[in-house]
Amino acid sequence: MSDTRPLQRLFVPQRLAQGLEITLERAQSHYVATVLRLQEGDEILLIDGETGEWRAEIMHAHAKAALLRTAAQTRPLETPADLWLCFAPIKRGRIDWMIEKACELGVARVVPVMTQRTIVDRLADERLRQHMIEAAEQCGRTHIPEIAPLARLPALLNAWPTERRLLFCDETGGAALGMAPLDAPAAILIGPEGGFTAAERDLLRTHPQATAVSLGPRILRADTAAVAALAAWQALAGDWR
Repeated sequence: MSDTRPLQRLFVPQRLAQGLEITLERAQSHYVATVLRLQEGDEILLIDGETGEWRAEIMHAHAKAALLRTAAQTRPLETPADLWLCFAPIKRGRIDWMIEKACELGVARVVPVMTQRTIVDRLADERLRQHMIEAAEQCGRTHIPEIAPLARLPALLNAWPTERRLLFCDETGGAALGMAPLDAPAAILIGPEGGFTAAERDLLRTHPQATAVSLGPRILRADTAAVAALAAWQALAGDWR
């Protein structure tokens, strides 16, 4: 009986092309040869975040330096819905989960935002990127969302692109998300634990591209709010339709 299990997917940090030989770094080599137990002649799928998905053959299954060769492109680079997630950083663990789910839900870019009530003022960008890479490997994405530099809310709003709608989730009230303008390009802004201050809320409500939206009758934690808003937008206006 033939093995019909789907091929494993692996991100590699180099631009892929047909017939390319790739020597994996040590941790990935160990994963391929020891954890997955792939052998010479087995196949795996590769993504690079730039050229789509490629089928590759294991040439040497060495646990310290596995060698692969790309055979053919299996999927082109996806064109995700033009949706950003802007968020006030939260504590480790919860932010890792939120970033992972944002990638799974199809965002194109994540934008950390410093607000007056933001407690976390530093981000481990490389750790967050690794969480998104792992999510992309597992959920079939070929695009890796960009992580923008941390910006203060007033500076972010001052430089906001005029063509991009900003939906900020306001626990004090706003239009039901399904009734708000949802056309792309768009961004969803999630505030910090404790919410936006009155001054920040006034600043947002007077911004020409911003619309206050409600996520329902319950107060949601920041990471839950992000997932709920992204899922609702994708279902109403994004690539879930």
